Amino acid sequence: MTLGDLLARAGLAGGDARAVTGFAIDHRKVAPGTVFGAFQGASVNGEDFIAAAVAAGAIAVVARPEAVVEGALHIADPSPRRAFATLAAGFFAPYPATLVAVTGTNGKTSCVEMTRQIWRMAGERAASIGTLGVTTPDGSVSTGLTTPDIVTFLANMAGLAREGVTHVAYEASSHGLDQFRNEGLTLSAAAFTNFSRDHLDYHGSMESYFAAKMRLFKEVAATGTPAVIHDAGDGSEWTAKAIATAAARGLEVLTVGEGGSFLKLIAREPGQLGQVLQIEHEGAVRKLNLPLIGAYQAANALVSAGLALATGVPASSVFDALTRLQPVRGRLERAALNQAGAPAYVDYAHTPDALEAAIAALRPHVASQGRLIVVFGAGGDRDAGKRPQMGEVAARAADVAIVTDDNPRSEDPATIRAAIMAGAGENTREVAGRREAIAAAIAEAGSNDIVLIAGKGHEQGQIFGAGETMRIEAFDDVEVARECAGGQC
Repeated sequence: MTLGDLLARAGLAGGDARAVTGFAIDHRKVAPGTVFGAFQGASVNGEDFIAAAVAAGAIAVVARPEAVVEGALHIADPSPRRAFATLAAGFFAPYPATLVAVTGTNGKTSCVEMTRQIWRMAGERAASIGTLGVTTPDGSVSTGLTTPDIVTFLANMAGLAREGVTHVAYEASSHGLDQFRNEGLTLSAAAFTNFSRDHLDYHGSMESYFAAKMRLFKEVAATGTPAVIHDAGDGSEWTAKAIATAAARGLEVLTVGEGGSFLKLIAREPGQLGQVLQIEHEGAVRKLNLPLIGAYQAANALVSAGLALATGVPASSVFDALTRLQPVRGRLERAALNQAGAPAYVDYAHTPDALEAAIAALRPHVASQGRLIVVFGAGGDRDAGKRPQMGEVAARAADVAIVTDDNPRSEDPATIRAAIMAGAGENTREVAGRREAIAAAIAEAGSNDIVLIAGKGHEQGQIFGAGETMRIEAFDDVEVARECAGGQC
């Protein structure tokens, strides 16, 4: 494909007959014929490497108009990330025919994976992309980010199409949307799960954070695209704003949940290993057994069902699939039983809202004389304001709360724990060292108790330091829980 062809597809002046061999945002990955994206980042300015990229063979550079580009075509745009994504999308095409994107604070990972499962059970070759990596019919590969960079993202999508995958659900994170890492694709449907505090270290305010999420509805999804929105029926202003944003864009609003009109959750009855849902769809009420525990798992399942319905899966197939959903890695995953028979669950909850939801999910399963013991921490170099809020949630909602470390990065772990403890109560104690905290919780859990280990979920390592001093020590909450339950801690 020539550079002129790509420019013409993007509505820019064409005529350049040079062949494009690839796209790169890292100058070290530039080869002859590459289009290089030079962007300003939080710590690195890609414009500083334009000369190096041109020397390595870049034939065009996408950068701000004021950037200095010599020896290559300067594709000037005040929003270079967006322009680069649009050009790259034309280069990597074609993509799977059915694509859906999910945004929101919590539940994105579960929703894309559940949607993939429903499609698979309906006979489609389906995949998901997100925090768990790229999951296909043939396995899973980690990418390291919820939303990978635009080159990796588009290359993965194109690769899936070549492998015969026709349906893909992907997570659209606020960072990814803000940095145009989801551009250039035609969506079959989009979804919004919920909204609560997170990532304010990056976005600065809840309004800015929400605006980044809403780019999915306002700019990425085309007019007429179905928008599946979870409505818990609690009068959330953010849910109302999401619905209004989607409607103003001309999307087909499909609400699901207790306040939903497309899929209405009429009743939910917790069971020992799952829950019974009564759902109204198109005037008919269905009763089904969802093999997952917790209100938020029911919410995720309904969003996923909404996406499957919006992409043409028959209702009978969707509701049958809900009864056969498998747990998502690190999302209320039962990891072990201790010697007293108390179960330990692992969950990715790392925000106040998610932590409260995970505790609420397990509370109905705690025996009348039992206790809910929670182990959790907060990440370093991230939104510090949520730390005392998490302490307050755990102290209020759990019977015993143990504050420990969770990816301290460059911060002093003791300082992070102290910030959490500032919001906690008398039923909260501090245990330095995540393994030691998990061991303590599992050791004291009696036969009527439940242990929740929150914050890391599927993660395989504990992060210390930052930049050149960063190191990742192997750590898997599920494996550690099993070792401690087996007396190996």
